[in-house]
Amino acid sequence: MDDPCPACGHERSRILLEGSDRLYGTTDRVFQVVECQACQLIRLYPWPSPAELRHYYPDDYWFVPEQDVVSNLEETYRRFVLRDHVNFVRRALENAGVDGPLLDVGCGGGLFLKMLAEKGRGVVGLDFALGAADAAWNRNGVAAVCGSLTQAPFAAESFSAVTMFHVIEHLFDPVSYLEVAHRLIKPGGRLIVQVPNASCWQFLLLGENWNGVDIPRHLINYRANDLEILLDRCGFEVTRTKFFSLRDNPAGLASSLAPGLDPMARRIRAVEESPRKRVAKDLVYLALVMLSVPFALLEAACHAGSTVMVEARKKA
Repeated sequence: MDDPCPACGHERSRILLEGSDRLYGTTDRVFQVVECQACQLIRLYPWPSPAELRHYYPDDYWFVPEQDVVSNLEETYRRFVLRDHVNFVRRALENAGVDGPLLDVGCGGGLFLKMLAEKGRGVVGLDFALGAADAAWNRNGVAAVCGSLTQAPFAAESFSAVTMFHVIEHLFDPVSYLEVAHRLIKPGGRLIVQVPNASCWQFLLLGENWNGVDIPRHLINYRANDLEILLDRCGFEVTRTKFFSLRDNPAGLASSLAPGLDPMARRIRAVEESPRKRVAKDLVYLALVMLSVPFALLEAACHAGSTVMVEARKKA
């Protein structure tokens, strides 16, 4: 292959699998997922251009509830599973003992930030999509900025913590984001990062059907060790690692097995369905998520969960 590995520069890779956009159907183009023969980093090949990549992100690529009973129930469910993230971050903030607001990069519709704000924490959101930042501000009542972190209008050492949930796997240059995060975090503050875990059992068993590979939106697929090396390079020391997410691991398995039932995918694909059929599909999907919980817990207990979430301390 001609493109060098973005981590080590080695030019030889082996093909692991091929696939297209299985979840949202934004393109029929087939991509490869390859592994560097030197450092074993897994990545998409070839990388689409930035202009092409924008077309692979549908409108409303985030959750904002509509004003109906089903959407209100969905938000209740999302609040329940997001408590896992909120508790992880609150403990990280307690460990840091640093005052100041938290910045959530890739904040989407802002529900996570709203839940933190309800606990008395100062929060700010940042998202590349104007619609997401608008939804965070106007629907969930949290301050949000539209833009890239590398160009965000924040002063150095403004934040006690920066969170990036499912962000850096989408980036051409994750180092630039992490270096800016290092500059924005106060001394002793925390960075919390979550990515799909490319060394999980789900990837081993399902291959290109694993939801976490998310062709063509995920440019790099990290293992826990890859993430730790990257963070160390950018001035962070990993202090805590978690391989289970109540929001992501069981639902990811359910969406891998039955992408046609995934509520977000159905909405983005504009699937025509009556309110009764929508509720029926949602209930079947929820049942599949619940059935996925024991397996997701087992693989996580073996440090092979389908996501990895880390708390990292800013080094001096």
